[in-house]
Amino acid sequence: MDKTNLADIYFIRHGETDWNKQGRYQGQSDIALNQTGIEQGKTNGVILQEIFRQKNLQPSDFNWFSSPLSRTKETAKIIRAQLAQPLPQVNIDERLIELSFGVCEGFRHDELDDELAAVLPKRGERGSEFWSLKVSGSETYVEASKRINSFLSEINKPTIIISHGGIARVFRHIIANTPQIEVVNWVAPQNAIFHFSGSSMKIYK
Repeated sequence: MDKTNLADIYFIRHGETDWNKQGRYQGQSDIALNQTGIEQGKTNGVILQEIFRQKNLQPSDFNWFSSPLSRTKETAKIIRAQLAQPLPQVNIDERLIELSFGVCEGFRHDELDDELAAVLPKRGERGSEFWSLKVSGSETYVEASKRINSFLSEINKPTIIISHGGIARVFRHIIANTPQIEVVNWVAPQNAIFHFSGSSMKIYK
């Protein structure tokens, strides 16, 4: 993908859910924010507002996108409330949904049977082969990258995206050229904003 003309993107991961807190594979299961997640959304709204102030940007000049899951839509709603001004509508885009973990969704790693636990290594133990790992009913990072490349090909102005940790990994790999072995073990924080500009990524907290 040619990134030379890619507009600036501010990417925000949804706030915490109970499954996040419990360390469960969440994927495309539609789990609501918990109270911590709600507060993280408020914090990210304040961070975004300060970024706009420092850079003399107007949030109304951005396209806004969200994954279709409730935890991202609720995070978007909370963030936008902190900005306290009229904003363009949030575009719900199916391509921004989290990767599916198939039969592993809802389980912690220590609850998986021995075969699945061996195939699906813990975070921090994953090699680059995790990028193409497939379990029953799941989606690989290779497959997710195709839909994210499709999404990015349509970006034509500065954009704010509220999505998921797995999708943040895909963005970081595609845009910032971060090696697969690094991103598969990276935990995208839920109280931060990732600014993709050109082929770089900066984290605001």
